[in-house]
Amino acid sequence: MKPLFEFFIKLCILSIILWGIIFFALDPGSAHRYSVFLAWIMVVTNTAAGYLLFEYALDKESAVFTKVVFGGLMVRLLLMMVLIAVVLVRHLVPVVNDFVFSFFAFYCIYVIVEILGYQKKNKQKKNTA
Repeated sequence: MKPLFEFFIKLCILSIILWGIIFFALDPGSAHRYSVFLAWIMVVTNTAAGYLLFEYALDKESAVFTKVVFGGLMVRLLLMMVLIAVVLVRHLVPVVNDFVFSFFAFYCIYVIVEILGYQKKNKQKKNTA
């Protein structure tokens, strides 16, 4: 199976599991779902963008790879910080604590998935070489 397709399948499966936990394991009303959903959308988009940048840069020369991956990481991080600031300053979520906690929880979980995707792609590249 292609690593890009496999990565997005794992992302979908993880998302389904996490939303199942959110809907069925948490008490109704214990977390504001719009706040959690907004945080999830931001993190999933960030993770997908990071992996796509990695896919793009993998076969490039070392200097281009470094610029794309680490420059992309910096741009994505700055964009996330700006989006979080906009959400908090504009009061776009009714429950700020739920948004912030879920954002950091999702970020920690999805960054692990992103790193595992990088490792799998590197391992597959080494096996074919």
